[in-house]
Amino acid sequence: MQTILTVVHLFLALGLIGLVLIQHGKGADMGAAFGSGASATVFGARGSGNFLSRTTGILAALFFVTSMVLAYYAAQVGEPAGLMDTLDQVPVAPLTKPAEIPAVDPVPSPVKGYTEIPPVAAPVEVIEEVEVVVPPVAEPPAPKE
Repeated sequence: MQTILTVVHLFLALGLIGLVLIQHGKGADMGAAFGSGASATVFGARGSGNFLSRTTGILAALFFVTSMVLAYYAAQVGEPAGLMDTLDQVPVAPLTKPAEIPAVDPVPSPVKGYTEIPPVAAPVEVIEEVEVVVPPVAEPPAPKE
């Protein structure tokens, strides 16, 4: 219902904008003051409203009504549900027993009261030692005189 009302409100706004733009303003007959006839229209005596002005008034009234109804709908909406409120609605899978992990025999440690768990990977053995040779740094050239 609120979506349909919003679409109607949008079309009313566009129609109202279009009707206002195609009408002549009060100052459109300003040339009448200088002798071109019907000088009564310059100062506001416009006579009865024509089709465009009546339609504009009806659209404006409907626009205000839809604005009020949309404001009423907006006031009826409460605060959005928080995270803690939505947690009660989330389905939870039943708890299952975790897979058993094989036990590791502790290795006795030289420190009293401490047992060491063996490492998972074997230690890396050094295959050969390599000597690193750093070349000597060249002396800077002597300044020219």
